[in-house]
Amino acid sequence: MAQETAQEFRLPRSLAVGMLNYLRWIFPAIAMLALLRSACSAQASSDSVSIRVAADKSQGPMPAVWNYFGYDEPNYTYAPNGQKLLRELTALSPKPIYVRIHNLFTSGDGSASLKWGSTNVYSEDANGNPIYSWAIVDRIFDTFKETGIKPLVELGFMPQALSIHPDPYRHNFPLGPADSIYTGWAYPPKDYRKWSELVFQFAQHMRGRYGDAELKDWLWEVWNEPDIGYWKGTPEEYFRLYDYSVDALLRALPAARIGGPDSTGPATPHAAEFLRMFLEHCAHQPNYVTARTGSRLDFISFHTKGAPNGDCASVGSDRTGLQSSGIFPGVA
Repeated sequence: MAQETAQEFRLPRSLAVGMLNYLRWIFPAIAMLALLRSACSAQASSDSVSIRVAADKSQGPMPAVWNYFGYDEPNYTYAPNGQKLLRELTALSPKPIYVRIHNLFTSGDGSASLKWGSTNVYSEDANGNPIYSWAIVDRIFDTFKETGIKPLVELGFMPQALSIHPDPYRHNFPLGPADSIYTGWAYPPKDYRKWSELVFQFAQHMRGRYGDAELKDWLWEVWNEPDIGYWKGTPEEYFRLYDYSVDALLRALPAARIGGPDSTGPATPHAAEFLRMFLEHCAHQPNYVTARTGSRLDFISFHTKGAPNGDCASVGSDRTGLQSSGIFPGVA
């Protein structure tokens, strides 16, 4: 009887690692597809859906909703991989890519970490006089221009020297819980006039560096999600911040397009009420700077996100929440 001889077969290490990584990815993907198929089959058995496509009819142009991106860590913008990613996004889209970053005014040395970044645009001398530094923000916006990105400029967060609660300031997330990120940068300014002057000096610097032809395509917003922990002040204090920011921006750049409040999606009662109050302020209440009625608002922005259920319900409820504010009927 012939005896079989075992033979050893070795794969090249790079191929073996690649196959292992592939298997680690493909098995969970197959399991997920199986679950989705099961869920869809169960739904199909109880609900009948008929879809008819009239390919010969047009309902008008389709607005580009895929060309807006954002991230917390502004200092990654000019890192090699950050520049590479921005160029790839620009190359993929026939429409201009807009990018919005947090921490544009945050104090620090420019080192980055998860959900953190800094530019150190504002500090004060021993007598409380402002000191402006544009070195880091210039690197960020130079990169945007070089890679073909259009900024959606988020005016925030609060410099340490201006915060009414400056310490603690830099967080250590993810070593702490998620809400540990809301530190001194999330508080209102101790002096709204100094904040206003910071916005004015920043916008004026941007205009001088890049010119009106470039800035005409930029969009501007004040803060991020002021209806939750990103803003440790009251709604009224945010409205004051908005008015001072808009006044300063328009003094430096009269053609700027400014909007907000960039709150969480109005599908929830709390977010809907905040948005209603903001729109009421912009439409009918006294401006904190001019004392005249109303505040400049070129567009309304909020975030549609949370726990999507696979259909358009979450987007639809956001639109309903916006319309139900009653301040600007039909705006959604």
